[in-house]
Amino acid sequence: MHRNSEWLEADGLGGYASGTVCGVRTRRYHAWLLSSRNPPTDRVVLVNGADVWIETERGEFPLSVQQYAPDVLAPRGDEFLREFDHEPWPRWRWEFPGGGVVTCELHVVHQFSATVLRWEATGYKRVRLFVRPFLSGRDYHGLLRENRETSLATEKLGPLLRWETRGDMPSVVALANGRWRDEPLWYRNFIYAIERERQLDDTEDLAAPGVMEYDLSVEEGVLILGSDTALPNEIHEDADPVTVADILTERERTRRAAFASPMDRAADAYIVKRGGGRTIIAGYPWFTDWGRDTFIALRGLCLATGRYDVAAEILLEWSLVVSQGMLPNRFPDSGESPEYNSVDASLWYVVACGEFLAVADAKKTKLNDVARGRLRFAIEAILDGYAGGTRYGIKADRDGLLMCGEPGWQLTWMDAKVGDWVVTPRIGKPVEIQALWLNALSVGAQWRSRWKVMLDMGQVAFSEQFWNEKRKCLFDVIDVDGISGKKDQSVRPNQILAVGGLPRALVEGDRARRVVETVEARLLTPWGLRSLAPGEKGYHHHYTGGILERDGGYHQGTAWGWLMGPFIDAWIRVRGGTPAAVSDAWGAFVEPLLARMSEAGLGHLPEIADAEPPHTPRGCPFQAWSLSELIRVMRKFE
Repeated sequence: MHRNSEWLEADGLGGYASGTVCGVRTRRYHAWLLSSRNPPTDRVVLVNGADVWIETERGEFPLSVQQYAPDVLAPRGDEFLREFDHEPWPRWRWEFPGGGVVTCELHVVHQFSATVLRWEATGYKRVRLFVRPFLSGRDYHGLLRENRETSLATEKLGPLLRWETRGDMPSVVALANGRWRDEPLWYRNFIYAIERERQLDDTEDLAAPGVMEYDLSVEEGVLILGSDTALPNEIHEDADPVTVADILTERERTRRAAFASPMDRAADAYIVKRGGGRTIIAGYPWFTDWGRDTFIALRGLCLATGRYDVAAEILLEWSLVVSQGMLPNRFPDSGESPEYNSVDASLWYVVACGEFLAVADAKKTKLNDVARGRLRFAIEAILDGYAGGTRYGIKADRDGLLMCGEPGWQLTWMDAKVGDWVVTPRIGKPVEIQALWLNALSVGAQWRSRWKVMLDMGQVAFSEQFWNEKRKCLFDVIDVDGISGKKDQSVRPNQILAVGGLPRALVEGDRARRVVETVEARLLTPWGLRSLAPGEKGYHHHYTGGILERDGGYHQGTAWGWLMGPFIDAWIRVRGGTPAAVSDAWGAFVEPLLARMSEAGLGHLPEIADAEPPHTPRGCPFQAWSLSELIRVMRKFE
């Protein structure tokens, strides 16, 4: 792993703790305590981190590292860091001159907004630990500068401390077995390197109300941080800090040990509470739950891992928000209505429902008739809405295929928009939308003949209209801009979903093989598939620069991890699905991805990567559908 690789501790509510291996905060989202006020949205940073150091008979040594403007690292606790492990949660080991060793471990408490930190020391006769927490109390997308409104006052209730940074923010509580000393200060000009790299605001001031002192030569140091949005019952003013830490740590250790593998535990990070049910966070640190991402990711995170009860909760929760045949693509962080601006979110939902219902029947899961009826009703509402016509020109055409799109709107997963500029509008009949539409029709055709008729008609039309003989692959969009016969020949990865990644393949035989060969030759990178082939108009080599440059290249070459699932699926399929094909795919694609899970988000896969070498990971370091699709194909072919 790299020293700036990132770790994640998710609390199941949308909140989390996150940081880097070496300890320096490189993002505005890195924090020890980041809480969701309306799970899984409305997230706020409460405790950003801390300065941590020890005093011993051999001198004073830092454990923490901060980055300040213009580009100063101080103190340099990272110089003493010797080991780091993220399983089952983050654990650091520092070694100091003379043989002294200090360890620290950190974990969140599932279904609560709380973080437990524990320090131990060996090799010293006398060692005192000092922790100066940094507080902000801000929206997690924002940054704080020194101000008079932020309070640095500390309320003391026995071993319990309370901070009210701002009136509109949750209270922060700290339960510790150390001795607190008030020392209110502002620490100024922290620099977040990745924000600077992304050409965003990158400088922050943080409030430091005081210092907690521990005698590690007597016992371990415990610091439990919590938000009053969801505080464990064990944390109160009469509690013993070490006892509470033991209870919370053992509870969390037992919970995590129940997962079949570290990858299953990683998958659990994305499953979070919403309303009376659950949903899936699209990615950390900044995404909420997006419709499209949720239903793609559900197949790997839940169905492939055998978590059918969670899948049912998610599908039933989302069944409540079908509107005119559409599901929301996004629930905003706060204060806005759900956004119904995706053509494929609803179709992915039907595909996921179809697979879930098939599994529910085969595994004899406890799905009652009411729940089953709700899912079928949602499926029918979506198919009826799309067939008859709904928002944004979405409507089944006379050939059985699905038309979609209006100027000014981005409806497919290639949804970048900068101001009024829709980067990849794809108005007409996009190839992956047809694959999803026909797969959705095949689900509905199980109980309604109307959908079977439309399915058969659409399959014929697809076979006749989408083959690009010149390039030996599929057109990306046909009937472009609603003009019959106008076709987009751009070589993009969307066509792979007509061969693999969905229950029903639309292309067979030699054509399927040619599609896979073209995609492999022109789009494959170690991290995923390029969103546009090199040499095509508008191709971007690297995902860098400011918002305009990055969003302009988001789907114009940038490699996407989630597409590796459909690609591997298709690659094996066109080779007959033999054991030899599976073995070859495992060595060529799966094992390299597994090895890369220590490079960006530890134990996870990133959202995107540069299209050209060295294929630097970009975007969210923890992306649900990237991990999900790897899990799905691994479990399918294991």
